Amino acid sequence: MELLLQVLVTMAVLFALARFGAIIVTKCGLPGLIGEIIVGIIIANIAGGAFLHDFLGIVIEDPIAGTDSSDVYKVIYTLSELGVMFLLFTVGLETKVSDLLGSGKPAFLTALLGVILPFVAGVALILALGTYDFNNAMFLGAAMVATSVGITARIIKDMQLMDTKESRIIIAAAVIDDVLGMVVLAIVKGISASGGGIDVVEVLIVVIKAVIFVIGAILIAKYVVPKVYTYFDEKKQARIKAGKVPYTFNKLIFAIIVCLSMAAIAEFIGLAAIIGAFLAGMMFANYAWEWELDHKVEAITTFLISFFFVNVGLQVNINSLTDLSVLVLAAIVIVLALVTKYIGCGVGAKIGDKTVDKQSFNIIGVGMMPRGEVGIIIASIGLSSGVLSENLYAVVVLMSVMTTIIAPPILSKLFRKKYEQEYTIVPEDQI
Repeated sequence: MELLLQVLVTMAVLFALARFGAIIVTKCGLPGLIGEIIVGIIIANIAGGAFLHDFLGIVIEDPIAGTDSSDVYKVIYTLSELGVMFLLFTVGLETKVSDLLGSGKPAFLTALLGVILPFVAGVALILALGTYDFNNAMFLGAAMVATSVGITARIIKDMQLMDTKESRIIIAAAVIDDVLGMVVLAIVKGISASGGGIDVVEVLIVVIKAVIFVIGAILIAKYVVPKVYTYFDEKKQARIKAGKVPYTFNKLIFAIIVCLSMAAIAEFIGLAAIIGAFLAGMMFANYAWEWELDHKVEAITTFLISFFFVNVGLQVNINSLTDLSVLVLAAIVIVLALVTKYIGCGVGAKIGDKTVDKQSFNIIGVGMMPRGEVGIIIASIGLSSGVLSENLYAVVVLMSVMTTIIAPPILSKLFRKKYEQEYTIVPEDQI
């Protein structure tokens, strides 16, 4: 009973502080997740042990000090993992297979080069330093691959420019980027689980697993889910014709069962649970609006995801950021993350569509820069699996936060520069 009371108090305090942090940061024009991460950093590094350990009952495992995680923290960690799973599930709900398969050459090349360049640059940088091992290099490369489609899409929607050529390429490329990113993560996690040795056979097995899992989910989304939809719709129509009250089938329960099952399968075959959750969301993307899944799942995600971002902050050791070498590395990684996405995505779009001019090149390149929550999720997986070092974890969190802060205002300025007429008041607009 004492444990339950402590868990409830800790959950209430963390959730309230997380939402407060998110509101404050949002008022400054930044994504709320940054505020939630800052709250976690403050609690772990500034508030002191009396608040963290005694009041909240949170003790995080420390192999060096020989301490295990407290039961309270294990509950918070589980909630954070569920939060990130449902976050990727909601991203999947916005990823229609038809859009993915019919996104066109420009979007595909934008995503492909936007994955290859950052990954290679990240891995090469860490290996060149000689301070970190191959697994650390792979996880940093995987984190640099990510693109936070939600942040860029929000900017485009707010500016009412969803119908522009650049917007269509960015959104479609970000969707493909998500899928490619999940495949890269699956490969990286599989390699690290096998001990980090570059065994060609082992790598092939991991690649095959990831590809089969992704293709299988796409096929189910395209052929199986529509039949399930038709079956329940026919049952409903038959009862209506017979003058009977139709059965009310709770689609949310069905979707959650599929989400958890796909996440479990992904973990079982050695991939990350979030990969399964993302693909599960993609299965229901065509029916998310009709079945009202988007806003129903969003309510669950809003509650759980706060614990994930607070937990990200809790695991950041602020002392590592006082190390000049770590700060220098973070600065280099941030610059590489921005430059490689800009060049890779811009060049990919130009190769795929010769009509892409310099302004479009700039918009697409900058629009794909934000790493947001996706980069942090990958870093969190690396840290929790004991592969990513504490210093590199802090570097990735900084990189994800800074690219999320830097890109949006630049993107808004570039859009306004090209589509200036959209913001010009003409006589017809005046009241």
